Amino acid sequence: KLQQTYGLTLHRPQVNVYLNGCILFLLLDQGGTVVLLASLPALSYLGYRACRRACPEAVVYALDKAEEVLERADYLYSCGETEKLYQLLAQHQNSDNAEFLWRLARASRDLATFQDISAEDKKRLTYEAFDYAKAALDRNEACFAAHKWYAVCLSDVGDYEGIKVKIGNSYIIKEHLERAIELNPKDATSIHILGYWCFAFAELPWYQRKIAATLFASPPNATYEEALEYFLKAEEVDPNFYSKNLLMLGRTYLMLKDKEKAGLWLSRARDYPAHTEEDKQVHKEASDLLKKLQG
Repeated sequence: KLQQTYGLTLHRPQVNVYLNGCILFLLLDQGGTVVLLASLPALSYLGYRACRRACPEAVVYALDKAEEVLERADYLYSCGETEKLYQLLAQHQNSDNAEFLWRLARASRDLATFQDISAEDKKRLTYEAFDYAKAALDRNEACFAAHKWYAVCLSDVGDYEGIKVKIGNSYIIKEHLERAIELNPKDATSIHILGYWCFAFAELPWYQRKIAATLFASPPNATYEEALEYFLKAEEVDPNFYSKNLLMLGRTYLMLKDKEKAGLWLSRARDYPAHTEEDKQVHKEASDLLKKLQG
């Protein structure tokens, strides 16, 4: 936006702009989004230039520190260190940087999925995750990950608020998933989640369909074929990226009565390396489905 409005050329990781009497310290995140970290009034401009010449490392310290924390967070996520990740990001819960906040929403939600967690803590973390996702979206509407995790967390919150609210939220969830894919067509996770949305409404029990038809003039509707299209697309964009996508491909083929392909994808889901708690749950479900399929 700054580039379009003021003709600025922006480069990662840091850009400093003198605009309307202020120095703006800018950081570009991985999606190319500008994050405003600090500003100096006009009277500080000469002092800022002198400081930059004298000690440039002090000027960029905060910017480098932010990127360092984000890199550390992504490393912990890749290793499945959910609790350490949460502790790291919780220190930045009041940040204005959407990149911190959506990651914190994801970490909170991941903690809520732990099997040994109490019902009370699960609910608290679910709502906490939603608050962080909403904050991320408020900070940066153009952040695809903020839209994605807002959609996911809104769905989770619906589990505590009744069928009417959950179905009503489904329209909003789909809109945010579509927006996430629009912003980043190569994000396989957003595509997968939209496939899951389709699957959920394709398998909606008859009594919930009846409730939905009573409450809404045009209740949400989807088919297993639509779900399959999204799951396959996600796999095309990023092969073997997520154990749950492999599982859902197997489950969808089961619903479509294609046992051969169902067995293929369920075997891949079962054999997927279990790095996270969710991977372990996927392994168990895939194994159980394969036993039924083969028995």
